[in-house]
Amino acid sequence: MNAPSPQEPFVHHVLFYTKATANEADKAKLLEGLRKLAGVPSIKMSHIGVPAATNRDVIERTYAYSWLCLFESAADEEDYQQHPIHDEFRNQYAIYWDKVVIYDSIGVPSTQS
Repeated sequence: MNAPSPQEPFVHHVLFYTKATANEADKAKLLEGLRKLAGVPSIKMSHIGVPAATNRDVIERTYAYSWLCLFESAADEEDYQQHPIHDEFRNQYAIYWDKVVIYDSIGVPSTQS
């Protein structure tokens, strides 16, 4: 008999696109906000990234920052969405982005043999 597998994490991945007029100070402020956002307690793991120096036609490189975080469950991600730090981030730092694209995902169930 197979032991139950651990629950797959809930993945929240956000791409932030800055305004065409954004300067380095604007980007630094957005980064400051993302670093504060990492303080939400329900986040299991977070990663702030910038486009890698890869060059293939299928790679999206026009975003300013990538914000990736993992949660133990969808309920934990919902707690994150309602947390005061997240509210503060949206209210204080939204002026620094032009567009946000969000990818939320959950694991695909494994097949049992």
